[in-house]
Amino acid sequence: MKRERWQTNLVYLWFGNFMTGMGFSMTMPFLPLFIQTLGHFGKWELNLVSGTAFAITFLAKAIVSPFWGRLADQYGRKPMCLRASLGMTFTITLCGLVPNIWVLIVLRAIQGCFSGYINNANAIIAASVPAQCSGKAMGTLATGNVVGTLLGPLLGGILAGAFGYRSSFLVTGAMMLVVFILTLLFVHEDFQPVSKAAMVPTKQVFKQMRYPYLVWGLFITTMVIQAANMSITSFISLLIDSMVKNPGQVAFVSGVISSLPGIVTLIASPILGALSDRVGPEKVLLGGLVMAVFCFIPMSFIHNVWQLGALRMLLGVSDAALLPAIQALMTLYVPKSGFGRIFSYNQSFQAMGSVSGPMMGSIVASMFNYRSVFTMTAILEGLNVLILFPATRQVWRTKDQVPAVQRAE
Repeated sequence: MKRERWQTNLVYLWFGNFMTGMGFSMTMPFLPLFIQTLGHFGKWELNLVSGTAFAITFLAKAIVSPFWGRLADQYGRKPMCLRASLGMTFTITLCGLVPNIWVLIVLRAIQGCFSGYINNANAIIAASVPAQCSGKAMGTLATGNVVGTLLGPLLGGILAGAFGYRSSFLVTGAMMLVVFILTLLFVHEDFQPVSKAAMVPTKQVFKQMRYPYLVWGLFITTMVIQAANMSITSFISLLIDSMVKNPGQVAFVSGVISSLPGIVTLIASPILGALSDRVGPEKVLLGGLVMAVFCFIPMSFIHNVWQLGALRMLLGVSDAALLPAIQALMTLYVPKSGFGRIFSYNQSFQAMGSVSGPMMGSIVASMFNYRSVFTMTAILEGLNVLILFPATRQVWRTKDQVPAVQRAE
């Protein structure tokens, strides 16, 4: 049976998301260790420059993404995927050749400016997938980034141990070049360039939406999900160290506990994506948020790693419900003429979550204790439910899940 074009695109864009996710995560776990080789830093200085090098990529992404989104709606999303993959090819490769920390920080800022492969891949599939398959398709596409993010630290650690820290950056650059070539040759997008004068203004795109309040709620939800997932990244190994009797097992146990939500999300995303096609992504989204609240609350009272691991596995189910549902709702309720901009705005909010999550987690952990961060995150997710519930209830009352303005285009 011959594949439809959107199905072929899904295969190659899944691989592109996989390689992009792996490329980002390959170098992140040992970034502070790499920075230590670039100069002589005290503890305070190392924390400062490491935090700056980490955060500046996401800050740049948050600022620049709407600009690229506008170009995506004007010239197509495939050119933006090519721009992102080629830009990251050069910037990440050069990160492996830097002579000092300041060049590294500048390059990571430029890397953030040129990122955007995943959200444009989402927009390509969203614009072409049939409405009845959108949940499953977007859920499947989301697993590409999840799998890559899971395997990246493992491959990066092997390369760093065998060939040094710089080798991971060079291999990542080569991987992004492969993504560029595959996207160029095998991803096809039916898109007619739109003149700047003829392009629908962003304000008009929001006016054309059936549920603009819902879309803003999705932006906030994306930021909250990312902030929640990132809030414990800076101290999870320290928390586990306080619960593991054998110090030699801390690194291994931390790696396993950190990866559990991603493994579960990988398995559950396509299943819950298909469920959203049947019952409605807005119901799956709200259910996922409520489940996240009930996962984070008992984390505040854990006494051993088994309890933490079990709750983080349940959190993976929640993530599997949330990520595809957000993408599916945008596919259904955003006009195609604004896909590039809206998906880019969503990426900006995700980047803001990547910056704010670790900051809030560190502040709360410093003021109280590590377990208090879980309480903070539960409150954050609970507030998100209260914000999103009125908009999702409005959608429940609508029988027709597909807006005429989008499907008429």
